[in-house]
This record gives sequence, C-alpha cells and structure tokens, in this order.
Amino acid sequence: MRSAYVNTASGELIHRWCTEKIQDWATAHRRWTITTSAGATRVVALGHAHEPRPTVVVVPGTNMNTAASLPFLAELATRYRVIALDIPGQPGLSAPQRPRSGRMAWYGRWLDEALQQTVPDTTVLLGHSLGGAIALACSSERVIGRVLIAPAGLVRLAVPPRLLTATLGWLAAPSTARTDRLLQLMTSPTRSATPHLIEWMTLVARYCRTTLAPAPLNPTLLDSHRSVATVVATGSHDIFLPPHRLEPAVRDLLGTDLHVIPDCGHLALDEHPARVAGLLDELTGPL
Repeated sequence: MRSAYVNTASGELIHRWCTEKIQDWATAHRRWTITTSAGATRVVALGHAHEPRPTVVVVPGTNMNTAASLPFLAELATRYRVIALDIPGQPGLSAPQRPRSGRMAWYGRWLDEALQQTVPDTTVLLGHSLGGAIALACSSERVIGRVLIAPAGLVRLAVPPRLLTATLGWLAAPSTARTDRLLQLMTSPTRSATPHLIEWMTLVARYCRTTLAPAPLNPTLLDSHRSVATVVATGSHDIFLPPHRLEPAVRDLLGTDLHVIPDCGHLALDEHPARVAGLLDELTGPL
C-alpha cells in the first residue's frame, strides 16, 4: 500500500484544510465516516429527496474531493439528494492508503460497500474522470444509472507535450502561478481557473502524491453495464479526453452517444455545474 501524502504532517495539513472548508460551508449538510475494506471513508450528505428522483452519489476525479467541489455540490443539491464521497487513497478526508496494483477492482469493491451503507434503495452515480472509471468498476445492484463526465477507464488519456511540461513544473516547484498555468490547460480557453481550485491544487503539488489515470477497463466488464442507463459527456476543449478521442469508445463499449459540453475543458464540474446537473435531469426526468 502507498499513502496519498508525502508524510504524516502533509496528511494532517490536507485534512485540516478540507475540514475547515466544509465546516465553513454555508450549504446545509451532514457528514460522517463509514468503514470499508479500503479504510475509513468520509461521507457528506446534502439536498433533499425529490420523488421520483433517486439519490445521486458523486465520485470525484484524481486529486479531487468534497472540499474541492463545494460549488458544484451546492448546485446539485438544489435538485437532488446528494451523497459526496472522498475516495480512499486520494487527498481528502478518507483513508490515505491505496494499493500499488489491482486498483480499479479495489475501488469497485469500495464503492459497492459505500453504497450499501449510505443509499437505502437506488442511486445514480455521477463520476468525473477517475470517478467515472470507479463508477464503471462498481457492480452494485443499487445503481440504476450513471452520468460519466470525461470518464477514465474507456481509453487512455491524451497527454500532449505542453501538458506534460506544465505538470512536471507544477510538481517540481509548486506555486500558484504554476498551478494556474496547469489548470488553464485543463480549462476552456475562454474561461479562467477558479481561485479555490488553484489554492487546492497548489496544496496537492506540495503535500500529496498524485496518481496516473487508470488503464482502460476490461471490455467484458463494460459490456455488462449496457443494461444500466448511462449518460457520458466530455468538454469540447477537454485536453485529456477530447470528443474525437472519447466518442468511438463510448459508442462501441457502452452503446450510447457522447454528449459534448460547449466551452468546457476537463473540469466540467467546476466550469459548468448547471450543465452537468442538466445531464442528470436528462437521465432522471424533470421534477
């Protein structure tokens, strides 16, 4: 097993930052911790049930968590009851350890266990990037739908040279300027990275061990999910998963069409929270 943090002090600093952000959050919510085979998992619940809409469980991407996603979660909670999970082995408030191999099977079991303890009946999973791959790796019968935003697990992510250069500089000498430069590559050219995300990702570079995207999942596993209603989307300017790269895999492996979010990069939950919520509405139907 390997920790998400450089050392113990780094983990404590990240834990404190996340805790303070959630404690100061103006949106009404409840938070607690559950025990899973992947370790302690922090849960945040917000919003209200809207019959007949199911509970939405949000599974974030690499280096992301509840504290880094508060604006999006607040938007989503105006329409749904929401459960937000911090992923074990990623920076946040869940257990820091992650396996060195077999990561996606491990995460699939973890999410199944988390749903058993947090969702009383049925749920729609909303997974972004790494969270999309985890949503696809989960076989829980509670899942009646998936909304996957720029999901990993279908094709290998593109890493253009300019992105690799910016990433190496961000990791080697963390600063807000280098974080801004990196996030701008992940954002639509017409938009700027938000201050809260710049602050968070600077902390990630200084105190955390980031992970690579997972390899594509087994096609047999993906084929077994065709019976579950699935909406897949990516940004028109997504540097990792541009539409032309993701669309054939979505069609061939999941049997559905790809939605393209205009004026959007890889960080759709941060750039266009209302549009992402609209994709959920498309799956679950109007109030």
